[in-house]
Amino acid sequence: MTPSDCLNPTRRSVLISLGAGVVALTLPQGALAQTPASILKFGLSTFPPTLKPFDNTGGAANTVKLMLYRGLMGYDAGGKLVTELAESVTWNDPTTAVFKLRQNAVFHDGSPVTAADVAYSLNEITKDSSTAYLKSDMKIIAAVEVVDDKTVQIKLKAPCAVFLDLLASYCCPVISKKSTDSAIIGAGPFTLKGSEKNVYIEVARFKDFYMADQPKVDGIRFIAYADENLRYAALEAGDVDLIEYLPWTQFDTVEASKTLKMKTTLGPFMFLLFNVTTGPFANPKVRQAVGYAIERQDVVDAAFAGRGKPLYGFPNPGGSQFDLADPAHEWKYDVEKAKALLAEAGYANGFECRLLATATYGMHQDTASVVQAYLGAIGINATLDLPDWGTRVNAGKDGKYDLAVHGTSGNYNDPDALWSLLYSGNPSYLQSFGFKSARIDGLLEQGRNEVDQAKRKAIYQQLAVAYYEEVPQVPLNWRIQAYAMKQSVEGFEQLPGFLSGSSAYALDETKFA
Repeated sequence: MTPSDCLNPTRRSVLISLGAGVVALTLPQGALAQTPASILKFGLSTFPPTLKPFDNTGGAANTVKLMLYRGLMGYDAGGKLVTELAESVTWNDPTTAVFKLRQNAVFHDGSPVTAADVAYSLNEITKDSSTAYLKSDMKIIAAVEVVDDKTVQIKLKAPCAVFLDLLASYCCPVISKKSTDSAIIGAGPFTLKGSEKNVYIEVARFKDFYMADQPKVDGIRFIAYADENLRYAALEAGDVDLIEYLPWTQFDTVEASKTLKMKTTLGPFMFLLFNVTTGPFANPKVRQAVGYAIERQDVVDAAFAGRGKPLYGFPNPGGSQFDLADPAHEWKYDVEKAKALLAEAGYANGFECRLLATATYGMHQDTASVVQAYLGAIGINATLDLPDWGTRVNAGKDGKYDLAVHGTSGNYNDPDALWSLLYSGNPSYLQSFGFKSARIDGLLEQGRNEVDQAKRKAIYQQLAVAYYEEVPQVPLNWRIQAYAMKQSVEGFEQLPGFLSGSSAYALDETKFA
């Protein structure tokens, strides 16, 4: 690729520039350890930065957390909302829910799960000093009343169309009131057996789990692979039974395989975040210019081997009951419009900036490379910053970037699931640093509190316009995401759409043929 190509990249030149051989790396220590046939060996994409129950530090951490902790609600392998620690839920009125807890639900220390534990857990999320991922979401709670040991009543400040979905989140478990910072006591299907940092985490079947016939295996050994190609190689060699984030370049191989299979969904999406506290990206016109500067199909082709779809506007999840398509408020590729917006913002000659991604995930790194090339064409010269995943998360929290590549999905298939990505009352590494919008916050609140579906659709149509005009993020593409596994692994399903991140619920029913 010549210097002039960098300034005016063609689609072909951008794609060719991303070609790279696989770097030889050492397999994680312990990856080849012999384990019993009843132990499922799961290849993780990274070692979880933390397993704190109310934090969200990425898919790998959330997968392991769902093995250790459970909440009042959850999802079955088909993505249907079901009760977990709750045996039943009754709405006395639109703002009052009564949960009956399972009589046989116990924590890993043998103590019963009580209404007092539910109240304690929700308070841990909502208290002033909390840094919980769902803190702003759970501010909808007005009061939690312990009716008796196995009955808890939750009173809401206003109706909430998605409250039960929030309770099903991997960031809303019930933990024992006896928990400490160093010893969290959960009630999940597995207990923590052992771990070695950056290598593996092993969990063992909890014999007193409230579902007597689950889980189906005696344990799971989660093995972290820092390189996606090594993760796939471990599956192909039989060293692991199941992996997350099957590399997109291997989709065709697995589809043709007689020994492997995969489960896919179109739901997670890639996008750009901005530090809006200082510099050029504090100006929405500059963020708009970025939206128009990128040919999204090239991101799909380069980072996802064509397995995805360009995303030009508001990321309404697949499975949403609302059609929010709005071509008048989309960022279609338009270099001249991008340059004009930069000029209007006072940056006709461009500027220098730092583009944060991560080397842990090839899709993030490749996406960043495409973005870098296209931004160069409008005079924005971005230097790539590619730390490991844990460092990337912390940099996002601390605002140590100018713009950043990210990918995620919401927690459920409703536009409200974008709350955690857009609502300014609960900042996280998943949001543009320093971005606040009373307009967007207000629409999110209206949509959540409205139960009439026609009115909700009208609210989210307004939100899609506000998203385009204020640019809290720039969407890039939907990605097809896959788990791959041996043919002998049965019962595991990838949950649909935005629920992809909750697919670990299906591990309850996963077994060997």
